[in-house]
Amino acid sequence: MILGQVCTRNCRFCAVRNGQPLPPDPDEPEKVGGAVNLMRLKYAVITSVTRDDLPDGGAEHWAKTIQAIRDQNPHCKIEVLIPDFQGNFRALDIVLSAKPDVLGHNLETVKALYPSVRPQANYRLSLQVLKHTKGQGFITKTGIMIGLGETMEQITELMNDAHAVGCDIFTAGQYLQPTKAHLPVQRYVTPEEFELITKEGLKMGFRAVMAEPLVRSSYHAEETMAS
Repeated sequence: MILGQVCTRNCRFCAVRNGQPLPPDPDEPEKVGGAVNLMRLKYAVITSVTRDDLPDGGAEHWAKTIQAIRDQNPHCKIEVLIPDFQGNFRALDIVLSAKPDVLGHNLETVKALYPSVRPQANYRLSLQVLKHTKGQGFITKTGIMIGLGETMEQITELMNDAHAVGCDIFTAGQYLQPTKAHLPVQRYVTPEEFELITKEGLKMGFRAVMAEPLVRSSYHAEETMAS
């Protein structure tokens, strides 16, 4: 995770601390590239806090990080999980200019639950991030948490929406409450329901679907991208 440990948003499902972040560390891109090299990674997944305090949302820092990883690890594939940049597609294009191998942006939950789960985000805007990225020829990926009170019909609607904007890879996992201060789990989803989501997603035409209780965005990311 880059761009610090403090997020400018306060999503009700996320345990990352929110508040006023420190300025980005200018040496971080090279440090991340060095860490990937030290671990001899062949596939790296990079994410960040949301930085609404920065004019470009941290996009330039993102691009420098991708480039630093590639410079130090030319054979490493790079997947990024980015925020929405508040709909600033010029900032998104800065990230895309560094040519990540996979661009991920999570919808997180169904449209009806955004006011309670992601009050500072916008469902349609997140779809537009995926659409804009796919329109430039990138492999795109999104993921959701299940168990927050959504219905199977709402999940299917979300999957159709994601596929309609060209999303390639879809992930779904069980929501787990980080602390008592966060949203409670409404229910634990059965393995059979996750299997149904996988089947439905593949039938819709997603390139790959990963749907299991412990699946998260980076779960088996390299194998999923190769599907």
